[in-house]
Amino acid sequence: MTTESARRGQVAAWAMWDFGSAAFNAVLVTFIFSVYLVDSVGADVSGPITSAQYLSVALAAAGLAVAAITPIVGQRADITGTRRKALGTWTFITVALMAALVFVRNDANWYFFLGLALLTLGTVTFEFAEVNYFAQLNQISTPATVGRISGFGWAAGYVGGIILLLLCFVGFVSGEGDTRGLLGIPVAGGLNIRLVALFAAVWFALAALPVLFKVPEIAPSGEKAGTIPDSYRRLVRELKELWHTDRRSVRFLIASAVFRDGLAGVFTYGAILGVSVYGLQPADVLIFGVAANIAAALGAVLGGLIDDRLGPKPVILGSLFALVVVAVALFFAHGALAFWILGLFLCLFVGPAQSSSRSFLTRVIPEGREGQMFGFYATTGRAVSWLSPIAFFALVSLGGGDDRWGVLGIGLVLLVGAGLMLGVRDAVRV
Repeated sequence: MTTESARRGQVAAWAMWDFGSAAFNAVLVTFIFSVYLVDSVGADVSGPITSAQYLSVALAAAGLAVAAITPIVGQRADITGTRRKALGTWTFITVALMAALVFVRNDANWYFFLGLALLTLGTVTFEFAEVNYFAQLNQISTPATVGRISGFGWAAGYVGGIILLLLCFVGFVSGEGDTRGLLGIPVAGGLNIRLVALFAAVWFALAALPVLFKVPEIAPSGEKAGTIPDSYRRLVRELKELWHTDRRSVRFLIASAVFRDGLAGVFTYGAILGVSVYGLQPADVLIFGVAANIAAALGAVLGGLIDDRLGPKPVILGSLFALVVVAVALFFAHGALAFWILGLFLCLFVGPAQSSSRSFLTRVIPEGREGQMFGFYATTGRAVSWLSPIAFFALVSLGGGDDRWGVLGIGLVLLVGAGLMLGVRDAVRV
């Protein structure tokens, strides 16, 4: 096998993890299991707060844990030369937690808290795995190919989401009555949705295997990892050093945290606004979701090619300003057709902004610090994950309770992120 064909095999194996990760993000957290957990399992939960509020608090707690711990997870993997091992360990802990959701029935309130605990822990362990996965981008790319490889990975994730959501819907969810889907799974005790969780776990496990065989382990740095307190002391020391020696990276982490939260807001509120403001039929939401993922995947691939020719900053800025323009157009638009057209344009530009953000950081990371820097990337993102919800809430309030104004809230976050990104020198890796 030639070196070039070996590298292509590593890239394909690496992207398969992205392909499989949709099993957690799209199926469990976003579209299927979280809805079942809140609306069915937790429908009769009593107390001062609702089941949806319980989920929000739990995921916020998970975010705090991710923000506090991910930098040292990546740092210790860098030092000990265990990046691939850490990726495999955290991935399969996540898979085990996903599979355990099969026990979350909907006929007793205590199952809600079991499901909440499993989903929250899974959110944390998934992010621990993702830090090491992102760090591998430097191993399988060169300065000339990092943009397209990052874009290929993002596109694989979107395609995985499309395929898996359709399989879950057709096989386990569609239809009415006591059994659902082509497989005729009984709905009693929430069995059809519980089996979706098990199916998603198997999907992720199988998709994650290639990267563990194809992408080699890194060499230890030669430093001593020390204790956990030692890791935090090293972290503070290296943050100070980073500020004095590479402020571009610090400024990028801040800017990307803001605009990545705006990008997340596009998917968080897109379907909600489609139904409540533009008249999209609830039955068409899944169809729009598939089309949206296709658009985002195409955007990620095209953006990656441009990234390698022009650099990641023009791709990021071009995508962000295009998103702001489309958001403003959506504010004045009416009807489902307008939402379909403009909503798909939004998704077309989300993909390249996400992909080139990962590419930018990969280009500027000091060698041997990949895990730690992507830990910072996760931490800064979590630190401002309240921006889009607050902006959405504030603009809707300003508009007298009209959800349409929330589009401008998301656009404002994207615009602020773009403004911060203007002051960041582009990444040219030598």
